[in-house]
Amino acid sequence: MNDNDPVATVTVLTQIQENIMSTVDTTRTEAVSLADEAAVKKVLTDSVLGLWDVVNNLTRLKPSQHDRYRVTIFGSARAKPGTVAYEETKRVAKALAELDCDIITGGGPGLMQAANEGVQLAGKHHQNSLGIRVDLPFEQEVNPFVELAYEHRTFFTRLHHFVLASHAFIVAPGGVGTVLETTMVWQLLQVKHLDQTPLILVGKMWPGFVEWARTAMLEFETPLASAQDFNIPQCVATGDEAIALIREHHSRWSGQAQASTA
Repeated sequence: MNDNDPVATVTVLTQIQENIMSTVDTTRTEAVSLADEAAVKKVLTDSVLGLWDVVNNLTRLKPSQHDRYRVTIFGSARAKPGTVAYEETKRVAKALAELDCDIITGGGPGLMQAANEGVQLAGKHHQNSLGIRVDLPFEQEVNPFVELAYEHRTFFTRLHHFVLASHAFIVAPGGVGTVLETTMVWQLLQVKHLDQTPLILVGKMWPGFVEWARTAMLEFETPLASAQDFNIPQCVATGDEAIALIREHHSRWSGQAQASTA
């Protein structure tokens, strides 16, 4: 399908509507009394599961080619400006923006802010610095360097948005939330729901984390993972190494993009 062909788009949407309607059981036309607790629960369960089918089907739709190369940077919300982690994350993001990469973060403070600030220092346009937020009772404000913000009510949809939008992931030092984001991407690469997507872990905390997982899972009485699974995340010591890996991947992506439009 041509992404810019409105007729083709309407045709696809019509087919989606027909497929959705075909999944509806039209034989169940009888009314359900609210007093019938079991029947009400079944209606609610069937309806929710039906909505999940629709969502899962819609997430199969992906652009044939993104027009921009986007790098998501995960990291701690607690790091302060002036610290080594903050300034290094800002420097890496600036270098990547100068390579014409868009930068995506969680939109909050700390190392997320550092990454978005780096884009501004590179002098890039407003759509190059993105934040994908989640509704929390704290960290409510989008950091001042995010130019294009998205808001999610759940971590589930937010994490899915990161995956759909990104060509590569860089993980700076972080806490539990950063570990959640990292392991989700790691697992998607393990099961090939993502492919040829760099997952780059920067800093001295990550080799120990990966080695702990390797030892704990492979030395269990029945191995809980395959040895090659622990080669998926690329641990590097410095931001310069991360930049070099992204530069290489970005170059391959650019070549493929040019070939597809030739």
